[in-house]
Amino acid sequence: MSILTNKSFLQIHPDDNVLVALQDLPKGQVIPWNQTEITLQDDIHAKHKFFINDLNIGEEVIMYGVLVGKATAFIPQGGLMTTDNVHHASQDYAYRNVNYQWKAPDVSAFKNRTFQGYHRADGKVGTANYWLFVPTVFCENRNLDVIKESLHNTLGYNVTNKYKQFTAELLEAFKAGESISSFKIDTIGTADLNKHRVFKHVDGIKFLNHQGGCGGTRQDSDLLSKLLAAYADHPNVAGITVLSLGCQHLQTQNLLDDIKSRNPSFGKKVLIFEQQQSQSEEQLIKEAILQTFVGLEEINKIERKPAPLSALCVGVKCGGSDGFSGISANPAVGYASDLLVALGAKVLLAEFPELCGAEQNIIDRCQDQATAEKFITLMQDYDAQAHAVGSGFHMNPSPGNIKDGLITDAIKSTGAAKKAGTSPVVDVLDYTEPATKPGLSLVCTPGNDVEATTGKAASGATLILFTTGLGTPTGNPVCPVIKIATNTALATRMGDIIDIDTGGIIRGEKTIEEMGAEILEYCIKAASGEIIPKAVLLNQDDFIPWKRGVSL
Repeated sequence: MSILTNKSFLQIHPDDNVLVALQDLPKGQVIPWNQTEITLQDDIHAKHKFFINDLNIGEEVIMYGVLVGKATAFIPQGGLMTTDNVHHASQDYAYRNVNYQWKAPDVSAFKNRTFQGYHRADGKVGTANYWLFVPTVFCENRNLDVIKESLHNTLGYNVTNKYKQFTAELLEAFKAGESISSFKIDTIGTADLNKHRVFKHVDGIKFLNHQGGCGGTRQDSDLLSKLLAAYADHPNVAGITVLSLGCQHLQTQNLLDDIKSRNPSFGKKVLIFEQQQSQSEEQLIKEAILQTFVGLEEINKIERKPAPLSALCVGVKCGGSDGFSGISANPAVGYASDLLVALGAKVLLAEFPELCGAEQNIIDRCQDQATAEKFITLMQDYDAQAHAVGSGFHMNPSPGNIKDGLITDAIKSTGAAKKAGTSPVVDVLDYTEPATKPGLSLVCTPGNDVEATTGKAASGATLILFTTGLGTPTGNPVCPVIKIATNTALATRMGDIIDIDTGGIIRGEKTIEEMGAEILEYCIKAASGEIIPKAVLLNQDDFIPWKRGVSL
């Protein structure tokens, strides 16, 4: 890989019959190409694609070197790719017993590096130190909200204080008869608010509000129990408070059994409160706050200590993707992924609906037939479920994706798969299964941003690298999410939620390898608590359990 030369367009793979505009190109502009010329038939906005040759109806569209669509109308040379002239298509896939050979990147610059992590009794290492509140049923959500407001406001974790302060100032101005329409908006740094934390070694108190635990099916409750157990067992969690109503499908004992089944060495403090056995709501809430406070005192004694980079487990994710995602941010994250794998760490790639079109490459990289066949089965079952309800992976791209150049799901997916780098696939995990093997593992989740990050954390991700071209605030309660912009315009416009800008790749100022190394450096600092990602600063604690229904 090398610097993208400072040109107005790019051919990603030598077999591609489309070019990607790196800047706005007007209709009629002549593009020099392979000792000939292409005259643009349409205005081509940056991130969109135009054709090298004429295409007739039914002819294949090749991008990233693979089939990503077929022409549904005649398309002239220099014509713009749109949803009106191209429809999703992807190649068939199967296990081929390919002897995949991987050349690991040079990791000499990182070989002896460490991060400052939280060492747990079972040998795992966390990148944060959280106390977790878990409701076994949605009936307890209100009690969690009351406790959250009390603890966050008192112990210095409430980042919304700045908005309360702003509202109070607005009210005072209104009472004084001032013009509200011209009221000045000042910025209060979230990082400054976090300096008021009472427990310096407790990075947060997190709450897993959800809508499950009763009603629905028993299978839904069983899967939710495994998900909540995974979060209780997460390396970034030091203690847990469980709130139960008492009569729900998901009984507290089921949750405790799933925790022990997942980790027989589990030894964290678990506080349990059942409302139907309490004297009153007030007694329940006060007792939960009291005992949790004692627990917070205990976990505040845990301090960061050096850990090898092999102790990291990093999830890679994209959302709000654009036409640059597969060119800048995703390949850069992919190189960081390869560095991590070469260092003995774990990397998790999920979003199965966004691997459509990239399946054969992934299958060929599986280390054995059993791993490949598990991936094939999960993909085919998921796709069949989508088709059974009149949908399919081809319907994955959102209006925002399409507007910014991701015309088919195969285009979106093959670009998305670049986050996984080039290392072998060592394992395939179903939803909530823990990652146990060093190297690259695939995790079955939807493409939905929050459902996917929720699933990655359940499999053990202690950091998540999240690329975006359009911008998204997505975070996770227990796993710090690092937001990486595909372009500088986004990083500048939404600097309050973006951590890293890879736009230099598009401008030809940085190589993918250089950017990937910078991303790994950021990971080391974030894992050590030296840098706090924006999503963490904002308490962007998104949590959506997947019920195994169709979700793209």
